[in-house]
Amino acid sequence: MKKFMSGWNVFESIWLIVFCAVAVWITITSGDNIFGFFVFLSGILCVVLVAKGSILNYPVGLFNTIGYAWIAWQNGLYGEVAENLLFYLPMMVVGFFMWRKHIDDGIVVMRKLSNKAIIRLSVVCVAAIAVTGIVLSMIEGQNTPYIDAATNVLAVVATILMIRRYREQWVAYIIINVLSVTMWIIRMGNGSPDGALMTVMWSAYLVNSIYGLYNWTKGLKNNDGGLK
Repeated sequence: MKKFMSGWNVFESIWLIVFCAVAVWITITSGDNIFGFFVFLSGILCVVLVAKGSILNYPVGLFNTIGYAWIAWQNGLYGEVAENLLFYLPMMVVGFFMWRKHIDDGIVVMRKLSNKAIIRLSVVCVAAIAVTGIVLSMIEGQNTPYIDAATNVLAVVATILMIRRYREQWVAYIIINVLSVTMWIIRMGNGSPDGALMTVMWSAYLVNSIYGLYNWTKGLKNNDGGLK
């Protein structure tokens, strides 16, 4: 516990307290179940730990991945379910062992992509989103197929960038979080009982992804940044 709580700055502490308080309020006022609250809480803890460069994000993220997949299934977001269980879950294990090899004073060594690599990756992402959106639109009961496709593809890319310790993961996460907030607002408007809490959760992720981009950019100044 001491290791878990060490190194938290004022912003991170306030950020965590505020969003957890909002989650408690929504859970009580909307009658949401306690499971949804713990999925929210684990997600908040996981992303702030990634922003800090802490390897402890991986064990926390295991619970969040499984819990969020269940909630997504109940809301007809099958692309989210597949992405979480078939990719994100095993990547949590892979990421943990890869980060263990590059830890310096409790924080992972951060690096960045070259401009050419960013351009190539962007082209691949656009093509993959288009194909995935078409496939998801053919599934009966699938909601917002192209938004779901974009979040799925970018989540895969961001996860790979994260386990390989690249700063550009945060650009992908910012886009993912904007799209996810939009997706859950739509679901909330359609009467989803999880819509309000999930909207707040993804809004919290958006705030954290902006902070993560800042923190990892600052972290690059403390090492060679390794252009790859």
